[in-house]
Amino acid sequence: MSDTPTRQRRLSLERAGRLPSWSVLAAGTLLGGLLGGAYGLLTPPKYTATSYVIAVPAENSGPESALGFAQAYGRAATQLAVLGDAQVWAGVPVRTLQHSVRTATSPDAPMVAVSATSSRRDLAVDMANAVSRALTRHAEDTRDSTRVRLVQFSRAVKPTEPTSASTTVTTLVGTSAGGLLSGLALLARPRRPGQDDEPVPAASVPGPAAAADVRGQR
Repeated sequence: MSDTPTRQRRLSLERAGRLPSWSVLAAGTLLGGLLGGAYGLLTPPKYTATSYVIAVPAENSGPESALGFAQAYGRAATQLAVLGDAQVWAGVPVRTLQHSVRTATSPDAPMVAVSATSSRRDLAVDMANAVSRALTRHAEDTRDSTRVRLVQFSRAVKPTEPTSASTTVTTLVGTSAGGLLSGLALLARPRRPGQDDEPVPAASVPGPAAAADVRGQR
């Protein structure tokens, strides 16, 4: 009785091995497209809003100092000290800000971009502006020592289009992935002797008589 599951599994594999290669490839491609389309339909779209703050050198300071502190403030924007203040204005927990807010800086300009992503457009705007506000307040508290202050350059506006992938894109990605995985599975599956391609005829070596005839014809 213990051999029954093993025998059934072997028979299932043999039946699958008898399927034409094109049917396995088509089934995998179709399944991947369906899964990708379902993911695009069931996943809510994501929107991203971005606000900008700029570092301005104060007295006894220069542009190089402002550029350096802009890089530092860009890293500090997602720290707990800043997000703890931002949660009050954004109306969301710190954990949500940690997962939703990203910052970016430029090596050439003393500017910090604060981006927030959410399934709600208004919430993305609120989170981006809240973090920018908290960051400028922290920079203002240390202005006497850093000789640099942060000024809001541009507030976040409500996005008009989602930044997440559309259903069409997820369907195409799923179709491509399904076809690729099916092709790899076909290449990796074991081949039975009966499934081998027709053997290539071995090259024949002419006998002495045939070789003599060839020399005589020259």
